[in-house]
Amino acid sequence: MNKKRIIILTVSLIAIIGIIVGVSYAFFSIGGSQEQANTFTSGCLNISLTDASASISLNNIYPITDVEGLEGTSYDFTITNTCNTSANYQINLESINQASNSLSPDYIKVSLSSDTVDNVISILSNNTSVTPEIDNAYESFNLYTGTLGASETKTYHLKLWLDYDATVEQAANRVYQSKINVIANPETQVVDNLEATFSLEGTTLTSHLTNNVTSASYCITEDNICTPNTSAIIENNGYSIKLWSNKNSQIVCTRLNETSKLICGNPTKITVKDVILADNPTIDDSRNGGITESLTENTTGTLFTAEDDWGTSYVYAGDVDNNWVSFAGYYWRIIRINGDGTIRLIYSGDTESGPVETGEDTQIGISVFNEQHNDNAYLGYMYGTPESNTYEETHANINDSTIKMVLDNWYESNLIDYKQYISTEAGFCNDREIFTDTSSWVEQYYGILGYGNESTIYDSRFGKGNTAAREVQNPTLKCSQINQDLFTTSTSSKGNHALTNPIGLINTDELVLAGGFMGSNNTNYYLYTGNIYWTMYPGVFSGGYAYIHVANEVGNIHGGVASSTYGVRPVINLSADVTISSGDGTMDNPYVIAT
Repeated sequence: MNKKRIIILTVSLIAIIGIIVGVSYAFFSIGGSQEQANTFTSGCLNISLTDASASISLNNIYPITDVEGLEGTSYDFTITNTCNTSANYQINLESINQASNSLSPDYIKVSLSSDTVDNVISILSNNTSVTPEIDNAYESFNLYTGTLGASETKTYHLKLWLDYDATVEQAANRVYQSKINVIANPETQVVDNLEATFSLEGTTLTSHLTNNVTSASYCITEDNICTPNTSAIIENNGYSIKLWSNKNSQIVCTRLNETSKLICGNPTKITVKDVILADNPTIDDSRNGGITESLTENTTGTLFTAEDDWGTSYVYAGDVDNNWVSFAGYYWRIIRINGDGTIRLIYSGDTESGPVETGEDTQIGISVFNEQHNDNAYLGYMYGTPESNTYEETHANINDSTIKMVLDNWYESNLIDYKQYISTEAGFCNDREIFTDTSSWVEQYYGILGYGNESTIYDSRFGKGNTAAREVQNPTLKCSQINQDLFTTSTSSKGNHALTNPIGLINTDELVLAGGFMGSNNTNYYLYTGNIYWTMYPGVFSGGYAYIHVANEVGNIHGGVASSTYGVRPVINLSADVTISSGDGTMDNPYVIAT
């Protein structure tokens, strides 16, 4: 026989009506007649049901956008040409069991994709009408025609959904049943064999086209399919366009040679990390290891790598001008992309002040770090029992520091409504590791006990208590006592789980990596504000005073007595999956986080 027919799937769509508080919604469900994977053979074509569930599982679904439809479950099947010559075939969707309340194909959206072509999306009735072949079929639509080479295999993915624009009158209480019919027919004429697939790298979407494409147009949408109206420049059988991060997914639809069906790619959501890496293509590892001076150069377009407790972090450094963010009604500077993909921000203005680089508006106010300063305990973001005789009792995370209470109150007053966009995984290091060098100057001026009013040095990577040691500084983003000093919330996979709110301060490591240098002024890097503000790192306990590292008014990293009053600049971490709705990261056009 010249024509071989293979029926591989039965699909049912039932639209029902639901009324809630006077609002009507149209719903439908889809079920299948197959209950296990099967293989069918007809002529040279071998058809395999590769989805063991054998049905599209969409129950009680209301009309949805095409973006949502493409995120639904697909029914997969594979076609294999077992002959040693090419074979033409067509894939039809045939409507069966017509009833007075059958749903019109005008309101059914269908997507068919394969390993060589992305989603061919259409309203079912817009496909070519063909003669039904199946018993009880009353109409049939050709979804695709193609050719398989000898021994070639192709897997298809079918998705159906109720058109977003369908009204209750058009869709409610209606039923639709259909079967997919794959026909091997040497007489089938393959008119439109143009194909396209899409790949996403950073924010650049690249289309990969069949080699007989001479022209292409495209459009971008966030909900339903759009009409391609922008001409593409085809080079090397493809074209590339820059997408933008947004709250939801995007669809890019293309039409080839002005004749093809609409082919739409459903790219992965572009995150803030994707945008940052795309906007800063130069990756530099030169700030790993010993740092001998501050960084004042304009490094816009470059990110510096450093390892943190989650992986590779990408750090802004120097006099950069493209790390501005607008989020939750405030302006921020990006410190780094954390190793888990979250984005670390430091406060730098509100809606009244606008984004500001220097001055008091770069902070939420001023505060002491702790009300007291006469014990090693007061070096902690949280602390234990003053006047204790052990390091463990002194630095237990029992009591909130004054500055932690300030930050918690500010978070609960200003950021709590945005908590779904703020990471509870990433943490904040309050590194209280004692410097245990036994050189003579340590023995003479400091001890290694770390409790009571015993003189102790903590800043092992920076000052080490003498001028010569400050010539080389070795910052690290790994918290040395991770279970004690990495402050995280209870849901984090790491750290001490002591935080109620995911908010903290910048630390000295981050200041040095960003361009600061202990013992050296730098007024030409993005973390300089002209004010003195707190970090989260202890320096030393000496002469009855607890000293915390501060960034001072001349851009030096110095020590401030814990009971002194200095600026507070909150630090938060945005979740890894947040997206950008607009902006280029500059002060005049900051990245706007979609909320």
